[in-house]
Amino acid sequence: MRVIELTGLGPVPFCAMMLADLGADVLRIERTGIPVLPPGEVDRRMVLTRGRPSVGIDLKQDRGVELVLCLLEQSDVLLEGFRPGVLERLGLGPDVCLARNPRLVLGRVTGYGRQGPLAQEAGHDINYLSVAGVLDPIGPRGQPPVPPLNVVGDFGGGAMPLAVGVLAALLERERSGQGQVVDAAIVDGAALLATMVYEMRALGQWSDERGTNLLDGGAPQYGAYETADGTYLSVGALEEPFYQSFMHGLGFTVEEIPPRNDRSQWEEMKVKVAAVLRTKSRDEWLAVFRDIDACVTPVLSLADAPGHEHNAARGTFVEVGGIAEPGPAPRFSRSAAGAPLPAPAPGEHDLGLLTAWGIPTADVDVLVAAGVVD
Repeated sequence: MRVIELTGLGPVPFCAMMLADLGADVLRIERTGIPVLPPGEVDRRMVLTRGRPSVGIDLKQDRGVELVLCLLEQSDVLLEGFRPGVLERLGLGPDVCLARNPRLVLGRVTGYGRQGPLAQEAGHDINYLSVAGVLDPIGPRGQPPVPPLNVVGDFGGGAMPLAVGVLAALLERERSGQGQVVDAAIVDGAALLATMVYEMRALGQWSDERGTNLLDGGAPQYGAYETADGTYLSVGALEEPFYQSFMHGLGFTVEEIPPRNDRSQWEEMKVKVAAVLRTKSRDEWLAVFRDIDACVTPVLSLADAPGHEHNAARGTFVEVGGIAEPGPAPRFSRSAAGAPLPAPAPGEHDLGLLTAWGIPTADVDVLVAAGVVD
């Protein structure tokens, strides 16, 4: 599968990275004029751009647009994340692209979508989550909502639906022989991720008061607690056996353990649980719960997670160019993904890339001389 990625932020490079991890031949189209670093100075820490080469093309020149269209004739997928209307103004709108390659799948991602009052508004992850109703429930009781990094919007709500949509369109193409546009909006994807919470609210099982529910830190058996050494434990003892094991592991007697669904006692019990957990270090508590099914785990930092024994045993993180980074996912029983290649610097690869994609060498030389390509 050949994929053209028009360079952008967040969802598009992550989607392209996942496809490249799983074996797609991805070519990044960068802006022209980006300085090319000597090989010894290339920054290999740019994980999101791993596994795929790039070429600089000036899309403000007609010949640059025509070059991209020629590349699309040889491609299966185009990925782009511009604000609505930008691709059309460049001369690369869906009608033009599909006319050149009727089998092309054009994967597009925006924040608010292509229709609606906010379609042309600028925004970022936190704004899309706000509009989707996903930000409001996240955070402690009586405090402002807490941004869940940008993993829920950009990557979970944007890149993941984009990747699924592109693969579904490719599968449909095998039956119809035709490409199509996949339109992914982060606000739509973020709302979709919250389906279960919306369901719980409809069933009367979710309060609109932040930090008072089973899964938002309101329950004593589900949350993160500080230990004596200033580190944290996560507790997910939702079901009755786990709840009882957790409470008994803390030293509470049967008489001291309230029914796990008695919300009237949650706040008081959270205070008691927090006080007990602050009496030992994180490792001491992990030793207590080592052989007990109570759903208790350490809260690991970004620095510590790659070295954890479970992640190490599974190969969850891989070392690429001397950097520990998340490995490809998911796993396959037969066609396993290979180790990802380091992220190249813009323009690091030879322009022979373009000839491999069907552009004659003489044409490449002319485009370079004209400043269309670098």
